[in-house]
Amino acid sequence: MKKLVSIVALAVAFTVSANAQSILGNFLGTLTTSDTASNVLTALTGTVYSAPISLNGTYTYNGSAISASSSEGGIVANLAGTAVTSGLEAKADEILAKVGIVPGAMKFTFNNTDETFVLNVGSLSIPGTYKVGEGEKTVTLTFGKTLKFFCMTGNLESSLNGARMVFPANAAVNFLKKIASKLGESSSSLSAISKLADGYDNFKVGFKLSK
Repeated sequence: MKKLVSIVALAVAFTVSANAQSILGNFLGTLTTSDTASNVLTALTGTVYSAPISLNGTYTYNGSAISASSSEGGIVANLAGTAVTSGLEAKADEILAKVGIVPGAMKFTFNNTDETFVLNVGSLSIPGTYKVGEGEKTVTLTFGKTLKFFCMTGNLESSLNGARMVFPANAAVNFLKKIASKLGESSSSLSAISKLADGYDNFKVGFKLSK
């Protein structure tokens, strides 16, 4: 009898496992090739890693990061990490590349001892101060005199290989326009980033940073 129960249990477990793999396979098939393992985890769980992050050291820009939500049928769904968000990030990457902001071209070096940082992008080196708050899930960046002490607050999230920082779209675009101006680049194309927000709620733009 025990053997029969064990065989039945094994068969049920195998069926559940096979179904789970089938569902996961179908899901993964809907993702674009640009989706990373981090995006897959985010899409499955609905969140980026929730572990607190203490900024310290050098983080290199690895592409744009977008966070948004969409309402359909009265249900608000977080789009972070889905194929939809990946498509929006790809468009944002193209726009940022026009002003010289490409992976590897921008770096933040944080010092958590005195909460200062230095932003290096192109020929620019901009010092500033930062503050991590609310359980290390938000960050406020205050840039130095070069950017007239421009300040913006956004969400801070840990990722597989570093961190993500996303800010309200208007603040992010204003920051990027200031950077483009200092680099001698036309910032007119950056307004297209704001247009990506059409049809989405709580739209935020920022950076994927690898450490």
